Amino acid sequence: MHVQLPARSSRALMAAAVAVFALAACSKETKEAGGDVTPGAATPAPAATLAVADIDVGRTVADKKIVDKTDDFKATDTVYTSVHTTGTAANASLMARWTFEDGQVVDEKTETIAPTADAWTEFHISKPGGLPKGKYKVEVFLDSKSAGTKEFEVK
Repeated sequence: MHVQLPARSSRALMAAAVAVFALAACSKETKEAGGDVTPGAATPAPAATLAVADIDVGRTVADKKIVDKTDDFKATDTVYTSVHTTGTAANASLMARWTFEDGQVVDEKTETIAPTADAWTEFHISKPGGLPKGKYKVEVFLDSKSAGTKEFEVK
C-alpha cells in the first residue's frame, strides 16, 4: 500500500529534514573546533603552570624555608638552599646543582614534587672535612630547564 502525501506536506517534511541535518552539521563543526555547544556555559580555566619564584641560601631552615639568609659561609657550615615554587603540577622535577668557582660540580640532588599551591623544597650540601674555601654557585633546574642561580662564598 502506497500513501501519497499532498505536495505541501512533502515539502514541509523535506524542509524539516534539511533543517535537522544542517543543525547537526553545525553542532559537529562547533565541537570539532573546540567550541561550546551549550549557550552560556563557562569555559574551563587554563591549567596553572609551575614556576620557580625564589631561590635562597642560608645556614638554617625551618619548614623548608631559609631562616638566616646569607651568602658567606664557614667551611664547616651546611649550606641550605630553599626553592620557592608557585602554581601546580602533578609531577615535576627540581634539581639543585652546586658548582665550585672553576665550574667543577660539587654535588647535584633532585626532588620530585607535586605542589597544589605555593611550596618550598630544601636542598643542602656539606662535607665532613669542610667545604674548600672559594666561590660557589647553586643552579636550580625545573624539569631540566634552568630556573635561576645563587652565588655564595666559603671563607
